[in-house]
Amino acid sequence: MFSKILIANRGEIACRVIKTARKMGIRTVAVYSDADRDARHVALADEAVHIGAAPSRESYLVAERIIAACKQTGAQAVHPGYGFLSENAEFAKRVEEEGIVFIGPKHYSIAAMGDKIESKRLAGAAGVNCIPGVNEPIASPEQAVEIARSIGYPVMIKASAGGGGKGLRVAHDDKEALEGFTSCRNEARNSFGDDRVFIEKFVEEPRHIEIQLIADSQGNTLYLNERECSIQRRHQKVIEEAPSPFISDATRKAMGEQAVALAKAVKYQSAGTVEFVVGRDQSFYFLEMNTRLQVEHPVTECITGLDLVELMIRVAAGEPLPLTQADVRRDGWAIECRINAEDPFRNFLPSTGRLVRFAPPAESMFASDTTRWNGVRVDTGVQDGGEIPMFYDSMIAKLIVHGRDRAEAIAKMREALNGFVIRGVSSNIPFQSALLAHPSFVAGAFNTGFIAQHYSAGFRAEDVPHADPDFLIALAAFVRRKSRERATALSGQRHGYQLQAGKDLVVITLGQGGHNTYTPVHVDEFEGLTGSATIRIGERSFAISSHSRLNDIRIEGTVNGAAFTAQVERGTPRNPLAYSVQHNGCRMDLLVGSPRMAELYRMMPYKAPPDMSRFVLSPMPGLLVDIAVQPGQKVQAGERVAVIEAMKMENVLFASADGVVGKVLAARGESLAVDQPIVEFV
Repeated sequence: MFSKILIANRGEIACRVIKTARKMGIRTVAVYSDADRDARHVALADEAVHIGAAPSRESYLVAERIIAACKQTGAQAVHPGYGFLSENAEFAKRVEEEGIVFIGPKHYSIAAMGDKIESKRLAGAAGVNCIPGVNEPIASPEQAVEIARSIGYPVMIKASAGGGGKGLRVAHDDKEALEGFTSCRNEARNSFGDDRVFIEKFVEEPRHIEIQLIADSQGNTLYLNERECSIQRRHQKVIEEAPSPFISDATRKAMGEQAVALAKAVKYQSAGTVEFVVGRDQSFYFLEMNTRLQVEHPVTECITGLDLVELMIRVAAGEPLPLTQADVRRDGWAIECRINAEDPFRNFLPSTGRLVRFAPPAESMFASDTTRWNGVRVDTGVQDGGEIPMFYDSMIAKLIVHGRDRAEAIAKMREALNGFVIRGVSSNIPFQSALLAHPSFVAGAFNTGFIAQHYSAGFRAEDVPHADPDFLIALAAFVRRKSRERATALSGQRHGYQLQAGKDLVVITLGQGGHNTYTPVHVDEFEGLTGSATIRIGERSFAISSHSRLNDIRIEGTVNGAAFTAQVERGTPRNPLAYSVQHNGCRMDLLVGSPRMAELYRMMPYKAPPDMSRFVLSPMPGLLVDIAVQPGQKVQAGERVAVIEAMKMENVLFASADGVVGKVLAARGESLAVDQPIVEFV
């Protein structure tokens, strides 16, 4: 067994590998860029080596520096994690040639499966069901349109070296095929250094289901059940679960056996995943093989009780697998939510910056620990006060739950999301909560088009109505009364002028455009020592009990005997005195005061925000890579204005109306803040 390994990655996956290595008594070496100097994986590792500037092409993608770090520290093996160089056959080969063990498949297996065009040929030869398409690299946008027409729309345009949603577009007509080809090629060149693109038929109403494999150097190959990954937005997985609520035991067995046959055909060893697209009749077709550990591997660990990182390390060290196919378990149900730094209310644009507050829910099961299950796990590479840089992907953390069945897992995940505190950057937690509550998701009746179908107009606050808004109003009143009760106990108050807490309150729900609602509330039986009170709203009563402190954002307690977790904090963008109350993905801004205060507040004039319609604003922090207009130019609605790059994704900004460019307010190469003006129209 190795005594020291280097993790050629960053973020949560680097931290994940370090935990298992520590359990196995193996010392670890982290590598880091300028942007990650103070990152969590650097602090967790036994040693750390600086490998370059912030952009990944100058650090995490530079093989020479990774190999030099191994030699410098005496690391005997490299774990590549996922992304970066994890599926780079040339890197794996060079590592092996330097006498360093690559904790992953052999370079020839990566080469065979890493090329999506060649992998389809090999899969067909191995007896794996393949999807119709043209598997030759496409030379031009015009050729892409011609091929798409011959296959029949819709088609999927994919970069040969793509992954993680990068370099992938679905086209429904000639225009989308033309634009999609160009975008795919650009993204693939920038992210992977390989701009080959091919086209295949897009199966409508498909499900994305993948088989986890593990294979050793003695020729033993097992499939570790499946993962359901159909909840995707723009081909990026959002929620994953294991097992799938859709496929039958017979389909699971057939998919597993085909995946094993493919792995054996390329002499595969280590962990890997074969991805399938599955039709509604449970027909399935090979998509691709990921020759690395997957982001969503924790859900497989939960239902099998296996540590996949440990198995990868043991296989790389030459050990045989410690189990047979008959030993593979499938216990309970696991769900993973990817918590990303993106604003769901701004069309999921990236949100970078400092994590002013980062407080995940309490963990009851842990990465690398196979003794505790049926609980909550958080895999993350960040910490309170850390930075979310613009140079890498948007993932903040992975939230994983394990329950006895699917219903329990969904309930656990919703409660865990309620208690996940993230401030300083936006996150997709409200969107995750809405997905988990959607009747079609709860019923397991969904496919990869689920988000596009149900949120075609984007995600809005009204898409997350609360089942009982009176509870949020009662909770705000409870916290306000708790605050006032503490204020009454302050010493030094002048006799006869002491602060009175008051039992009658009015909760003002702050609406859009100054449209507010006023709710009279009565507080009964407040007990500061027990942290309880009865809040009456009309004929309804809410008996709330909570020992959370006033400066806690996360509020835990009971309401009418039922446990709840919510988030309450003072100060909102609309009003510094209001409370922001969040629960089950819904947020309400509530101002709590006396009846007299509410009476006066009604008289306050509404101040409309300034009209910014003549400006093109940066919708997110990012790098301005292109300006397509100049002063005096006439622009039509829908015409390309600028391109912003953030978190490895290109975002094109279009004119929302016809106009003439007055000023260009930002320069190519400039780092932009959110809502920073780029172009002004006259």
